[in-house]
Amino acid sequence: MSDPVVRPSGLRQRIPTAIALAVLLVFDLFALPPIATLLLIALVLLVGAWEWSAFLQTVRPMRIAYVAMIAFGVLVFDPRALAPFELDLLLVTSAIWWLAAFAWIVFAPAKSSPVLTAFAGVLALIPTGAALGYLRLADQRGAWLVLFVLVVIMAADVGAYFFGHLFGRVKLAPRVSPGKTWEGVLGGVLLSQLLAAVGAAAFGWPLEWLAPLALAAVGFSIVGDLTESLLKRQTGVKDSGRWLPGHGGVLDRIDSLVAGVPIFVLGLMRAGLVL
Repeated sequence: MSDPVVRPSGLRQRIPTAIALAVLLVFDLFALPPIATLLLIALVLLVGAWEWSAFLQTVRPMRIAYVAMIAFGVLVFDPRALAPFELDLLLVTSAIWWLAAFAWIVFAPAKSSPVLTAFAGVLALIPTGAALGYLRLADQRGAWLVLFVLVVIMAADVGAYFFGHLFGRVKLAPRVSPGKTWEGVLGGVLLSQLLAAVGAAAFGWPLEWLAPLALAAVGFSIVGDLTESLLKRQTGVKDSGRWLPGHGGVLDRIDSLVAGVPIFVLGLMRAGLVL
């Protein structure tokens, strides 16, 4: 969820990059076999792991070892081999971690350690990869399911970006990310709820279940975004990387997804909407 500062020069870079990423995602989901999506997910996670390793403020060999550890975790939790109860346990663990991260942000945003930061990255990246991979392989709707979950959560980012710029006054978490506002959060929630309603109609799902689930996923996605902001602030960097013009690094684009996706997929599974 980006800080609500919109500059014309920034948007001129931001919009083409977003379009290119969207085209790549759609092509991967609908023109290629499911294994291509699993490989893309793994690639994104490993780049994200490299960026996360910078928060450890350690030497390069240790950063490489951290990425290797995440790669091993991705292999261990390969969605092709996961039973539903195993994925459920992994996603519940992820949910517990993000609740703990919320407490971290509220009560001790200045506190951290390399061990906590490393642990946070593991519980952010690996469950997200397993959840998205499981969705892609779920059934013949797999590509649409992945796209739907991503779009609903990313809509909260887009809504927050523009609503925060236009109406933002009340700071959300000034000690962690001074640019984010409650007005931006409201705009993001409204846009994501609109898309959740569209998805409920398209998939034939009950909106009375999907709407609160989408709301919960967006709530967790805000925690994910603020957690990355907290770590960047502690490390003294503005962006997690420079891979994506106008956006920063990969983590700057997936920070909300790594918290929101596991919750969304867990809810869909618990409701029997995805088996």
